[in-house]
Amino acid sequence: MARIRLIARLDIKGPNLIKGVHLEGLRVMGDPQEFAGRYYEQGIDEIIYMDTVASLYGRNNLTDIVEHTAADVFVPITVGGGIRGVDDVRTLLRSGADKVAVNTAATKRPELISELAEAFGSQCVVLGIEAKKTGGGWECFTDNGRERTGFDVIEWAKRGQDLGAGEILLTSIDREGTATGFDVDLVHAVSSQVSIPVIASGGMGSLEHFAEVIREGSAYAIAAAHVYHYGELTVGDVRRAARDAGLDVRTP
Repeated sequence: MARIRLIARLDIKGPNLIKGVHLEGLRVMGDPQEFAGRYYEQGIDEIIYMDTVASLYGRNNLTDIVEHTAADVFVPITVGGGIRGVDDVRTLLRSGADKVAVNTAATKRPELISELAEAFGSQCVVLGIEAKKTGGGWECFTDNGRERTGFDVIEWAKRGQDLGAGEILLTSIDREGTATGFDVDLVHAVSSQVSIPVIASGGMGSLEHFAEVIREGSAYAIAAAHVYHYGELTVGDVRRAARDAGLDVRTP
C-alpha cells in the first residue's frame, strides 16, 4: 500500500470555518487560515477546503482564502464546492489550489470529470462523494448532504474513475461530526471496487478509528476535522500512533 496521507478538512461558510454533525447544525469555529496554519505547523500532509454553500449560489467563493493560505502553507491544497467547469478550476489553481473536488455538478453532468481531467490531468481531479446508508447500500447526496441523487455510491465511484477522477473523497453523512468512527464497511466497499486512492472522511474520534479504516477499509488517506478543530488530537498524535501501529506515514 502507498504511504498514508493525513489530511485536515476545513468546511467553509462565508469567511468562517464551520463544523457540523451529519453536515448539519453548523457551528462557527473561527478563521480558516489560522486553523490551516496551525495544522501546517503540526505537520499535516494536505488541506481540503470545502465551500459548503457554493452549490446554492452557483460559484466557489474560496479564492481569497486559498490565496492567503497558499502564501504560508506549503502542502497540497484541495478545494471543493460550486465547481462547474474548466474556468472555475483555472481560477482556483491560479489562487494556489493544487486539486479540486467536484460533486454536485458532476452528478448533473458526469462529463465534467473528463473535461477537467483532460484539461488539468487526473491527479488534479477529486470526485467528492457524500454517502448515506439507504437500504442495503449507500446513496450519493449533494449540496452538503441536502439533496438525493438516486446514484448508488459504488457504481458512481467506479464511473467516476472511468471518467478520469484521480482520487475519491468519500464522506459518510451518517458518521460525519459524530466522532464515533468511520463507516469502515462503506470505505471498504468503495476501495475494493476502484484502483484510485480513497480518502475516508467522516467520523474520526480516536487513534483507533484511524488504524481501523486503514487496515479494514483500505483507505489511502484520512480527512479529519472534529478531532483537530476541537483540539482533541494533534496531527503529531495521529502520526505517532500510525507509526506505532506499523503504518507508513510521512516524516515531516
